[in-house]
Amino acid sequence: MDYILLFVGILTLSFSGNFLVKGAVELSRNLKLSTLVIGIVVVSFGTSMPELVVSVGAAINSHPEISVGNVIGSNIANIALVLGLTSLIIPIPVKKSTIKIDWNIMLLANLLLIAFLLDSKLVFWEGLLFVILLLLYILMSLHISRRETKKNNESKKPEYSLGLSIVFILISSVGLVFGAEWLIKGATGIAVGLGISDLVISVSLVAFGTSVPELATSIIAALKKETDISIGNIIGSNIFNVFGILGITSVIKNIQIINDSLYLNLYWMLGASFLLLFFLIPFGKKISSRFMEIVYFVIYYSTAKSGIIKKWEGAIFVGFYVFYIVWLVNGSF
Repeated sequence: MDYILLFVGILTLSFSGNFLVKGAVELSRNLKLSTLVIGIVVVSFGTSMPELVVSVGAAINSHPEISVGNVIGSNIANIALVLGLTSLIIPIPVKKSTIKIDWNIMLLANLLLIAFLLDSKLVFWEGLLFVILLLLYILMSLHISRRETKKNNESKKPEYSLGLSIVFILISSVGLVFGAEWLIKGATGIAVGLGISDLVISVSLVAFGTSVPELATSIIAALKKETDISIGNIIGSNIFNVFGILGITSVIKNIQIINDSLYLNLYWMLGASFLLLFFLIPFGKKISSRFMEIVYFVIYYSTAKSGIIKKWEGAIFVGFYVFYIVWLVNGSF
């Protein structure tokens, strides 16, 4: 029964997440928001709703490590698996703003999370700071969006009416609630039955299940040549996962960490972020030139150039994720 609940939960989250994104995109077009807001704010936050529902529900039901483990596992999956598979389908061009702004904010979120977890807990004021930083990030994105809209005069006609878009969002939100509840019950039941910790389940199976909307959205966007949505969705989701999900969750209820092995997973998340930076920086004739570009970027990040994530780099991302899962399942931590 637990396996059925887990499967139904993941399936429900996948469909609900996809319809939520569809409704959010159509709502944005009806309200004449720019593609930047759609890719970085609307789509990325929409696809992160499963993580939010799962994490808040887990914390309320006294499974705090699922909250943190779900976010860490999802962030690793978003970069290594989702971006990897997407770039295997089509190379993904990367704009300067992604390297200069969004990656840096994602790194800031990761470093703050590691620092706040040094005392093995996330408390109210730390969660409140996360939420404030998220709001500032949204305001900054909106400011950039207005500037880009004036330059490009972008405007796409919606496929559905404003009312139908809102209906999609409402129905999908209900589906996310039920899907998250079924997934948590199934995952915790399996963990207890097999003697596996909540942490292992949360950073692998649960994290993958809640990352399915990002995977579907990014692949569809890549097939439609909307590569800005793909990269914006992934980086934006990772920022929202830390600032939004863990922020809101710890504001509602303090998160206490009792498994020290969680910290090793944090370093995997940080490693995935730096691997992404390595591939974001334009590749010269020699690998050593890319290392020099990264050093130069760290010191003078405002000079970062546009780049492209190639198919072979996508294969390395996927290999990174497979190695991580094998390490995790074998109990290497």
